Amino acid sequence: MELIVARSREDLVKARRGGDVALVPTMGALHEGHRTLIREARVRADQVVVSIFVNPLQFGPNEDFSRYPRTFGADLDVCRAEGVDVVFHPAAEDMYAPDRQVSVHAGRMGEVVEGAVRPGHFDGMLTVVLKLFNLVHPDLAVFGQKDAQQLALIRRMVADLDLPIEILGAPTVRESDGLALSSRNRFLSDDDRETAVALSRALRAGAAELTPSGIRAAAQEMLDAAGPRLDVDYLALVDPATFAEVSESYEGMAVLAVAARVGSTRLIDNVTLTLNPA
Repeated sequence: MELIVARSREDLVKARRGGDVALVPTMGALHEGHRTLIREARVRADQVVVSIFVNPLQFGPNEDFSRYPRTFGADLDVCRAEGVDVVFHPAAEDMYAPDRQVSVHAGRMGEVVEGAVRPGHFDGMLTVVLKLFNLVHPDLAVFGQKDAQQLALIRRMVADLDLPIEILGAPTVRESDGLALSSRNRFLSDDDRETAVALSRALRAGAAELTPSGIRAAAQEMLDAAGPRLDVDYLALVDPATFAEVSESYEGMAVLAVAARVGSTRLIDNVTLTLNPA
């Protein structure tokens, strides 16, 4: 079946056919990580919709909205190769009215860790995700675990607002050197890339430890070893349900998350751990 490009609610209604619908929300510049999400959706649903929309609401005034890669033609080729049924590619003026007033507030979880560094980011993210859910009407949606706090907040929104949508998290896809795949990796020079792999090295070092203090110390040592080219925003060991920092006596699943700038490029990464204190 030919790939359908929808740009409006009306186009989406016309493209809808019977069976379960899976949505894969993206901002484009698709890579192997996105392909993994699409393949998961393809297995789980009768119709796969990929949204491609660089959402202005989740970028701060000094962030890279204008620089964010836009590769729509190549993205369509990826979607065709992966058997996507519909690509939803709306214009910003169609998504947001000039007099828009109502948006989603992410709450306390949206104000810590990544949210503390990027105020309002998660409000903008949840607002566009809710709009996409209301436009596409998916039965399930697939997101990457690389954006762990985003995934946790989407799950919280779905639970708190009683949305009839199953949320699936797909594992982070990494390059051969351990760097998590990201649309922003294309901005890294060779020297930047050598520095950037410190993020995944830090996570591996932390994951090899047994206590919260040991995890934090081992990961921080790897980040420090990268030198001044790595400008760290945060290193956090948090409860995956709240993204609050865990105590030394914490037991259960935890997320070790890191964010840093390498040159002009900002990267995030994380790993999930299980803590069982003696």
